[in-house]
Amino acid sequence: MAEAFALREGLIAASAGTLPAESVNPVVAEAMAEKGFSLSFKKPKMLTTQMINEADLVVTMGCSVEEACPRPVLARMQKKLVDWALEDPKGKPLSEVRRIRDEIERRVEALAKPASTDE
Repeated sequence: MAEAFALREGLIAASAGTLPAESVNPVVAEAMAEKGFSLSFKKPKMLTTQMINEADLVVTMGCSVEEACPRPVLARMQKKLVDWALEDPKGKPLSEVRRIRDEIERRVEALAKPASTDE
C-alpha cells in the first residue's frame, strides 16, 4: 500500500518484507482498488541489503525487523529507520484494512510534502 501511495506522490519507493507472502492479500487488493490502484499484478518481495543500502528512508510498519534481519543490515538500517507501528492487515476485515490503508496514505502524503516544497 505504501509503495503505491508513494509512487502516486512522485516518490521513488519499493515495498518489501522480511517474510513476504506468496501473493498480495486479497482484502488489501480490494481496499486499494477502491482508491484506484490495481495490485493484482504485484508480487510481494523480500527485503534485501541492496534495497536498504540504496534507500534514503526505511519505513517499517511495526514488524519486528530485529528478529528477521542480520545485525549488519540492522546497523545500516538504523540511520534511516522509521517505524510506523501499524497493524498488519492480515486476517482483518475490509473495514479494518480501509482504516490501515487510510493511515498509510496519510503518512505517505506527509512524507511527500517536504520533498515537494524543495522544488
